[in-house]
Amino acid sequence: MTPAKRVADIALALLLLVPLAPVMCVIALLILLRDGRPVLYPSERMRTPSDPFTLLKFRTMSSAEGDTGVSGGDKATRITPTGARLRKARLDELPQLLNILKGDMSFVGPRPPLRRYTEMFPELYGEVLRARPGVTGLATLLLHHRESRLLDECRTAEETEAVYTRRCIPPKAKLDLLYRDNRTLCWDMVILLQTLRAVGKRRR
Repeated sequence: MTPAKRVADIALALLLLVPLAPVMCVIALLILLRDGRPVLYPSERMRTPSDPFTLLKFRTMSSAEGDTGVSGGDKATRITPTGARLRKARLDELPQLLNILKGDMSFVGPRPPLRRYTEMFPELYGEVLRARPGVTGLATLLLHHRESRLLDECRTAEETEAVYTRRCIPPKAKLDLLYRDNRTLCWDMVILLQTLRAVGKRRR
């Protein structure tokens, strides 16, 4: 990550925290009152293939022991009504502003993978994670709808895992590598604005 990109991340995160802090407090209170504790869902993700960090989200699902892998249709019944609304508007990801301030993530970059996938594809993620993971990115912008559709159709954890590793990771990695090799602050701004536009369309 270049110094200019890091400064831009910090400045934008601090700027957004001012109006969004009250929103985050309201969301936390709603989750607490409707769904109970915990309010936040901490998830181990990888900054590099060997460097983990704790990614923060608002909790959108009921807890389950031994929960691993990405979310698919097999976990749909665990999504709470509050969580469904938060996911639709991507408000569950607001706590990641704290990850950005800590330096775990950037606003734009490849989505940080679970450890299991960096261990399954070490060479691939060794290249992808040469760019700092982000809240959104080129792959997220272009493939989020396709990935959600594919995973929502899965009915077992095994099917979800197979679909994600065979049909989601390879095309996402191609776009993440394209971003890595051509990233600029201007391109980051375009991706951010297009992400906000896509979220707005989804909400409507």
